[in-house]
Amino acid sequence: MRGWFQRVVLRRPGLVFVLLVASFLAFGCGTLNLFFLLQANIELIVNHGWQAVMEGALTQLAEIIFTGSASMAAYVLFKACENRLVHWLIHKEPPPS
Repeated sequence: MRGWFQRVVLRRPGLVFVLLVASFLAFGCGTLNLFFLLQANIELIVNHGWQAVMEGALTQLAEIIFTGSASMAAYVLFKACENRLVHWLIHKEPPPS
């Protein structure tokens, strides 16, 4: 997967820029208010215990953790694209493959 990504995506500056913008937006949307949701969910479980779990608080906690993980993956993709674009702008020689 890594070789394919470097060979197909990271060699095309236009595609890298589009992916950079998309991953930035995905990271922003995924992390918007995520901390407050997590805090409220944990507080709900602590205050109401098993009843909150039966009403779906544990499922919601899993969804919040998944959203945080997906947002972190989008951030890593953003940083990889940023690194490649900065390398293209600063150095005259082609980037190492």
